[in-house]
Amino acid sequence: MFDIGFDMIAALAAISFLAGFVDSIAGGGGLLTVPALMLAGLDPAQAIATNKVQGSVAAASATYTFGRKGLIDWEKAWGFSLVAFASSIGGALCVQFLPRAVLEVLIPVMLIAMAAYFALSRKMKDEDAHARMTALAFGLTAPVAIGFYDGIFGPGAGSFYMLAFVTLLGYGVVKATAHTKLVNFASNFGSLLLYAATGAVVWPLGLAMSVASLLGAQMGSRLAMRLGSRLIRPLLVLVSGLMALRLLLDPANPWRQALRKVSWALF
Repeated sequence: MFDIGFDMIAALAAISFLAGFVDSIAGGGGLLTVPALMLAGLDPAQAIATNKVQGSVAAASATYTFGRKGLIDWEKAWGFSLVAFASSIGGALCVQFLPRAVLEVLIPVMLIAMAAYFALSRKMKDEDAHARMTALAFGLTAPVAIGFYDGIFGPGAGSFYMLAFVTLLGYGVVKATAHTKLVNFASNFGSLLLYAATGAVVWPLGLAMSVASLLGAQMGSRLAMRLGSRLIRPLLVLVSGLMALRLLLDPANPWRQALRKVSWALF
């Protein structure tokens, strides 16, 4: 059991509010909440599992808001979501077999590339563009890969979904954000079910954080619909860049260790 006072719970709730706001627009809120949970005394597995509670609630809240405005193509989106749900369970089952170092090397590079794409691409608009693949081909690739990653680790999954909807299906940024929230909810919820079955979730903290996360997601999703690409595009660039920086600054990250070795060799 964890002896966490009211001040710590209030601090975690405040962080969850900000994470829900950011997640509802650009993804990446997990890189705020997971370290905060670890500082509160949870081990990494418990922190990732407990974070799935507030992440699921935030994504569900944003999905509801976007769905009420008719921004989700439910006929296609349900299929994408079911695939992401199943893939996230597979990822959570495989978490013990995939070396974490592989993720620590690949994810910062992918996030930096994503930030550069969103910053430089002229195709980031509110209107839909030409799709590069069919809905069937998309459903058999992007939700499978990203859902699997969400089950194993998670932070940045929303940004990866967003990139996939924009670049592969040609969705405008608001429509892509709406669909991202639904599919991200599915992969969050799938992995949450498995983590809950193993007893890794600290429910009192997860539920307290969820209330604040829900409120943040409501505010963020409404702003995203109102401002469109004027808000979503710069926030995606900022969040992707900060996520990459946050991961690269971790002393245990292989990139940082490699850079340290090179520095020692040169100097």
